Amino acid sequence: MKQTAEDEAVTGKLLAAAAQELRQFVERYERLAAEKQDIADQMKEVMAEAKGRGYDTKALRRLIALRKRDPDDVAEEEAILDMYKAALGM
Repeated sequence: MKQTAEDEAVTGKLLAAAAQELRQFVERYERLAAEKQDIADQMKEVMAEAKGRGYDTKALRRLIALRKRDPDDVAEEEAILDMYKAALGM
């Protein structure tokens, strides 16, 4: 069945709307990616500043990771680690 001029116009409008929506998704994602990179750069700057002031950045990163976790889970892990260390005479 052959499309009429009206059908082709409707199809064209739908394709244009879909293309516009797709473009908006891509542009939003690109903006978020740029913001993410900016934040990552700022985080690196914070760690560089801390290192410049004499702090151990490896320990800071570990501390930050621990703060994200549930305190009960951290306590349980530390208790098990202490038990294992004692069993090994450490």
